[in-house]
Amino acid sequence: MPGTNLTREEARERARLLEVDAYDIELDLSGAQEGGTFRSVTTVRFDAREAGTGFIDLVAPTVHEVVLNGTPLDPAEVFADSRIALPGLVAGRNELRVVADCAYTNTGEGLHRFVDPVDGQAYLYTQFEVPDARRVFASFEQPDLKATFAFTVTAPEGWTVISNSPTPEPEPGGVWRFEPTPRISTYVTALIAGPYHSVHSTWEDGKGRTVPLGVYCRPSLAEHLDAEAIFEVTRQGFDWFEEKFGLPYPFAKYDQLFVPEFNAGAMENAGAVTIRDQYVFRSKVTDAAYETRAETILHELAHMWFGDLVTMEWWNDLWLNESFATYTSIACQAAAPGSRWPHAWTTFANSMKTWAYRQDQLPSTHPIMAEIRDLDDVLVNFDGITYAKGASVLKQLVAYVGEEAFFSGVRTYFKRHAWGNTRLTDLLTALEETSGRDLKTWSKAWLETAGINVLRPEVTVDDDGVITSFAVLQEAPALPAGAKGEPVLRPHRIAIGSYELDGDSLVRTGRVELDVDGERTEVPELVGTRRPAVLLLNDDDLSYAKVRLDADSLATVTGRLGDFTESLPRALCWASAWDMTRDGEMAARDYLELVLSGIDKESDIGVVQSLQRQVKLALDLYAAPSWRETGLLRWSEAAVEKLRAAAPGSDHQLAWARAVAAGARTDEQLDLLAGLLDGSREIEGLAVDTELRWALLHRLAATGRADDAAIDAELERDRTSAGERHAASARAARPTEEAKAEAWASVVESDRLPNAMQEAVIGGFVQTDQRELLAPYTAKYFEALKGVWESRSHEMAQQIAIGLYPALQVSEETLRATDAWLESAEPTAALRRLVTESRAGVERALKARAADAAAAV
Repeated sequence: MPGTNLTREEARERARLLEVDAYDIELDLSGAQEGGTFRSVTTVRFDAREAGTGFIDLVAPTVHEVVLNGTPLDPAEVFADSRIALPGLVAGRNELRVVADCAYTNTGEGLHRFVDPVDGQAYLYTQFEVPDARRVFASFEQPDLKATFAFTVTAPEGWTVISNSPTPEPEPGGVWRFEPTPRISTYVTALIAGPYHSVHSTWEDGKGRTVPLGVYCRPSLAEHLDAEAIFEVTRQGFDWFEEKFGLPYPFAKYDQLFVPEFNAGAMENAGAVTIRDQYVFRSKVTDAAYETRAETILHELAHMWFGDLVTMEWWNDLWLNESFATYTSIACQAAAPGSRWPHAWTTFANSMKTWAYRQDQLPSTHPIMAEIRDLDDVLVNFDGITYAKGASVLKQLVAYVGEEAFFSGVRTYFKRHAWGNTRLTDLLTALEETSGRDLKTWSKAWLETAGINVLRPEVTVDDDGVITSFAVLQEAPALPAGAKGEPVLRPHRIAIGSYELDGDSLVRTGRVELDVDGERTEVPELVGTRRPAVLLLNDDDLSYAKVRLDADSLATVTGRLGDFTESLPRALCWASAWDMTRDGEMAARDYLELVLSGIDKESDIGVVQSLQRQVKLALDLYAAPSWRETGLLRWSEAAVEKLRAAAPGSDHQLAWARAVAAGARTDEQLDLLAGLLDGSREIEGLAVDTELRWALLHRLAATGRADDAAIDAELERDRTSAGERHAASARAARPTEEAKAEAWASVVESDRLPNAMQEAVIGGFVQTDQRELLAPYTAKYFEALKGVWESRSHEMAQQIAIGLYPALQVSEETLRATDAWLESAEPTAALRRLVTESRAGVERALKARAADAAAAV
């Protein structure tokens, strides 16, 4: 029985048999305010290359009618296991009509229904990636069976309905009849419905063409919607992408809809992008949050070409969508005229590449072009390799072939394959044509193998300080136990930066760019030059590799990391130090001291916030237990000092306020939180607004300083969906057996929580200061996990599998318990992957703790 799965072989055979023409879809959402189910009527016209039997996908509580080529089929006989069998297909044109009752969801999959506690109104949106259009209408659910889609929707009076095509005027009775879309894949179709608030504008290309723009959110967020700032970033993206891609924006309009309880950051529905509404900032945030939002906006806009116009044939080429959208969004931020974030590659190096490095060292590491056997595989493959490693490799490819040749190849690719489906070879062929380079060897090494390389400098210097030899050494560490494949030495295009002290600053005085290949690459350009204070491999972050410093450079950086005048070399050194800490090459206590010595000089607020998170993680997981409390106390005291010293009203002040809220532990520190919350204490320039209030209260609840009454009082101040989530998280964070049991039961023993509320409760349940209180839940986790996985939807089960894994119980006992479960439970490949990844985190923490303990001797 296939369940809700679909194999690549089944998809390949169905694509061989069928060519889909058009869908007409009628949805009756008039009862959405009450919930339950909705009427779905699908008429799909398609050609079969030969007579035979096929199937169409549908997930629905009830199927009323199935009519194939005018002949009724018995739903009881043909509908089972998320499929409708189609016996008797004729060669040539076929027409299928399916009438079903489909279900609203609260999981963020299919047609999600949310009721806003502020106005009591229901708000709907679809989320179809990877295989969830079938929850709303009968569909051939695979990316290479493109078609046109014409939606007709009946909705309550006063609602607005948005889809891929321009929004029509409603007909009497609340009927919205949309024009057919261009040929697109099922997973990028969309419907958003409800009494949404909207703001409208346009983008003009300077040649007489105008694209309508819309921004939507719930009315309860309208006062916080900075639509003009969103339009500004969007227009910059339109200008930059149309120039670089050489093909006009392919759809009739571009709407961006900020929707509630969204599982991801955003989704690239053609012309109707949905974005998590946490990006409508209710309170003050740092510029790093605006930068992240801008990257998300640009990422989804890039998808209109990479993914929607030209789509991968099957999910093993998902990177053709995600890596390109990630790379081009960062490149646009860094290069678009008027961008607020010209240092976007600094953020990328410090955050997204760190994600990639972590993912690439897990047992589940895989090639960028991953082997995707079925839908279960792809559902867990939206990871740091597909996004961040792929984007890093593309950045290197640009350095390798040249930017103009790269984008010339991209333009050829789009023109050649517009509205079609592609494989890796299609893109490489276009890039080879425009660059003149043979990319087959490069592709095999970078896109078709797993793992990460390490680059180290080997330098010798004479008595006068002159370099007599310099080489780059490359290592290919063994892949993690259980990973498939063999370690590979790869070709790298890198730069080597020479940095010298100029007063109190580290400035770049030289740069060499070269190709590195094999175990050893000599660098004759540096021989005969005076040795600088710092020699930095992979300067400008051109390649994807773990980089180490030579002893003299490391000594300088350890004391002067904050003195680099540019943000990118600082970020590269910070990232290297963090990677060394995770690898047990730098003790957690030494990482703490490194950060404390340099963070005051770090101007990039995104880097500051990353360092704050990483220090807290290092102390919680990688510090020797006997020293952990000492380190946490030193960090919390330093955070308070830096909060008081920060410029009033600055981003740094807000970042340190949040760091204090996350780590306060002494009575004096907790008194400060309580005083800021009740107004008896003030810090000049610090706005204790809604979101900061919840952060303060959450820590007070987790330490036993705030009870249910305090949480209820704060919720009364913030009667919003966000307030409800914060309150649920704070209740789950309370340090009592009763609070933990209540939280556990609401998530594991019941399936009634919506996705966002379940996530909030899990986040509150897991508190790093409550290891002993949480210890009994290790056994409960393994007892419940398989049943949860088999009975919940993918998104809900994955939240539980990852979020409740006993990651804080860093011990050999946890490893043994995990291994015993893996051996006895016979989990699916997707679940095995998630649990194995979590296990690897415990194993890494044990190694790092041993290194930290050794540093104390």
